[in-house]
Amino acid sequence: MQVRVLKPKDAKEYWGLRLLTLNQHPDAFLLTLEEEQKRLYPIKRISALLKDPTRLTIGAFIDDRLIGTITLQKESYKKIKHKASVLSFFIEDAYRNKGIGRRLLTEVINVSRRLEIEQLLLAVVSTNTGAIALYESMGFTVFGLEKKALKVNGQYFDEQHMIYYL
Repeated sequence: MQVRVLKPKDAKEYWGLRLLTLNQHPDAFLLTLEEEQKRLYPIKRISALLKDPTRLTIGAFIDDRLIGTITLQKESYKKIKHKASVLSFFIEDAYRNKGIGRRLLTEVINVSRRLEIEQLLLAVVSTNTGAIALYESMGFTVFGLEKKALKVNGQYFDEQHMIYYL
């Protein structure tokens, strides 16, 4: 497995993986598959995000195929510049429970230390017990629970807000 920072040339493959994982886990993401598919110029938009200096997206590749990603979103305002958010963390189902998520999250933590970030924040759907177990095993702790944070096909899902102090 190769782990590296994604570049604009990876935008098409990133979008394909995002659509796949949105289809596999509709309750785990803010946008629905339909909303993501309706966005204008998706490859161009993703390419621009991959150039954004406040974001860093890391991908996991097997045989040169993108199978997982994680994004670090740095804060830019002076009073909160010591914080960053972990976003868009998804792994293709066929590759889950193989240590890839741990490897990606470890890479984000290492990069955060180099960037002198002091706190990592994330939100995770409360039913995603596998992700929660990973986060907790790596030192993230829950600091809040948002009841009914997401509504998918008439069903509500709570989100746990978690923090990691570097």
